[in-house]
Amino acid sequence: MTTTERTEFDADAAATILRKACEIADLNPDGIAMLRFGDHAVFRVDDGRIVSRVGRSPDRLSSVRREVAVAEWLAAEKYPAARLVTAAKQPVVIDGHPVTFWERLADGDTYASTREMGELLRRLHQLEPPPFSLPPLRPFDRVGDRLRRAVIPAGTRAYLRSLAEELAAEYDRLQFALPAGPVHGDFNVGNVLRDVAGHPKVIDLDGFVTGPREWDLIQTAMYYDSFGWHTEAEYSDFVQGYGFEVREWSGYAVLRSVRELLMVAWLSQNADTNPRAAEEVEKRVETLRSGGSRRGWAPF
Repeated sequence: MTTTERTEFDADAAATILRKACEIADLNPDGIAMLRFGDHAVFRVDDGRIVSRVGRSPDRLSSVRREVAVAEWLAAEKYPAARLVTAAKQPVVIDGHPVTFWERLADGDTYASTREMGELLRRLHQLEPPPFSLPPLRPFDRVGDRLRRAVIPAGTRAYLRSLAEELAAEYDRLQFALPAGPVHGDFNVGNVLRDVAGHPKVIDLDGFVTGPREWDLIQTAMYYDSFGWHTEAEYSDFVQGYGFEVREWSGYAVLRSVRELLMVAWLSQNADTNPRAAEEVEKRVETLRSGGSRRGWAPF
């Protein structure tokens, strides 16, 4: 069995892949420390001077190549975003897994203010499209695969598949208020960090697509509205920074439900290796079934 199979990609396998990539990129593998584990395993390397992202599987290669192109485009536009380490040609591919290396930001995660988030997002949406094509936003493309691979109860899987079909039909009927264009795809407070000088930078660039701008606004809105992870004042600052209140748009409830589904499907892929994630999936599914409050959802 190889590390390209879902059941073999864990923290140890990712670290082994990273060490091989460091050899090819002529980077120091000392001081490897995992930061988080999701679609990518994210590590600090070279005694913390570099951050590396190891793709979960070979099917991440195309999106990582797009991420590299996006990073180069944003650097040319002088947009404040994560910067690649230029010493290595990227991505480095090990056993099919794409590996990238990035300049570190601050030690630890220091997040931007919500007003800065809104201003950065507005600036991003005002950029001219990049000199390469971005794929269209397809929110449900990976849901089926994630649910198929997830080690979750059959009833949970069947419910989430049914919900995905229902929401896909509702999504197709939405009338968006803002013009379509390049979007980050996963814009939330966890992806806007401060660098060592204290300046906010946008990270996790592999989800860039062309789509409705509401997609980039929805997470901050629901983090406040559904989960209580932002205060009223913080959310108000975000709205003022961007200049549009997505909760007043007629399609808000549908888009919020789509995002909730994607959050559960994403988390389900870690259910077999993380008992806490498995418990959280079931808790979230119960609130989706019952229409209960999402305030009990724990951040992951």
